This record gives sequence, C-alpha cells and structure tokens, in this order.
Amino acid sequence: MTGPRFETFLAQLYADEQVLAQFLADPRGAAARSGLSEEETLALLAVDVGALQLAAEGFAHKRAQAPVRPRAWWRSWW
Repeated sequence: MTGPRFETFLAQLYADEQVLAQFLADPRGAAARSGLSEEETLALLAVDVGALQLAAEGFAHKRAQAPVRPRAWWRSWW
C-alpha cells in the first residue's frame, strides 16, 4: 500500500523534469532519497517508464498551454 509520500513523489515525477531525470538515472536511489518504503520503491520500479515519460510530457504541455487567470479583485481584501 502506498501513502502520501509516494503520491507526492509521483506528482514530482510528473511535474519536475530534474526529479524525473534523477529517477530515470537511478530509480532506487531517487526513491530512497525521497524516503519511500521498500514496498513503494518496488511499486515505482514496476511503472512503465515510457508511459511515465509520456504522462510527464503531456502534463508539461498542458501547463504551458494553460491560460493565466487574473486574480479576483475581491481576494485582495483578505
């Protein structure tokens, strides 16, 4: 079973190119540095690397295309 630390690390893999590159270069080391359990590390090692890279690229593309929304004027009061 995975926990919040695993979910956070997975999100970092999708969002941060450097974290992804470090993971691809040394999956066990990256997982250990993130404090993942052995069970979580094994779950990451079972991930399809091609699918992981494709998902990361897709998320990066979506972030680049997302319009910048102006902050609501009323939020400046708080």
